[in-house]
Amino acid sequence: MVYSVYFSPTGTSKKGAETIAKVFSPDFKAIDITKFDSMPKDMSFKKDDIVVFGAPVYSGRIYKGASERLKKFKGDSTICIISVTYGNRAFDDALIELSDIVSENGFIPVAGAALVAQHTYGEIQVGRPDDNDVKEDTDFAEKVKSKIENGKTEKISVPGNRPYIKGDQGGKGGSFRPLTNDNCIQCGLCVDNCPEGAIAPDCRTISDKCIACFRCIRNCPMGAKYIDTPEYLGFAESFTKKLSKKLENQYFI
Repeated sequence: MVYSVYFSPTGTSKKGAETIAKVFSPDFKAIDITKFDSMPKDMSFKKDDIVVFGAPVYSGRIYKGASERLKKFKGDSTICIISVTYGNRAFDDALIELSDIVSENGFIPVAGAALVAQHTYGEIQVGRPDDNDVKEDTDFAEKVKSKIENGKTEKISVPGNRPYIKGDQGGKGGSFRPLTNDNCIQCGLCVDNCPEGAIAPDCRTISDKCIACFRCIRNCPMGAKYIDTPEYLGFAESFTKKLSKKLENQYFI
């Protein structure tokens, strides 16, 4: 069986992981661990399964909430492909950290990818992954599939350093917190889908658990979630200018 397992607040890590998994089987099973209460009951995989893992880069690392969830999955020398998504300057140690997480839990990462995606803040790598990214991801997956079919299932080395880059792994979520306007009809979509259960039942209070992923802003059907404080707008403008260079996907087979 082929699986895609991903933590993906804004859908970009999901797109990458599912694009890769689809090459191995159009009937792959998706396991979305983004929601705070989304962990499946069975988190073990068989020796003949293939798993594609996907997660976003937070401060050069795997976000600690995603890391904690991913560590609960167990393999039995199960082949896997690892992928991280980033829109910032670099993915730093995120890919090697993900490789370590899955390796320590019974998986064999035979290939890896650092995939470019639109950044949460500002106007950075807008619209990505786009059609060309999907094509590149598909070509990568085809090569990995051929590698596996030829019996080459050794663990791959990916870029990164140990010890990992210092930081809070996105745990503080920056200093920006989504606001709520009068368009809110308290449908509860943001409450139910928050990665950390950080939104109160009235949809208006953002708790200290918020990781500023802006999932609620992206998904609110009423446009009730927003962020337009002077601090954020100023930061977003300078951040956009600083990171205007187009990034390229990187693949490791």
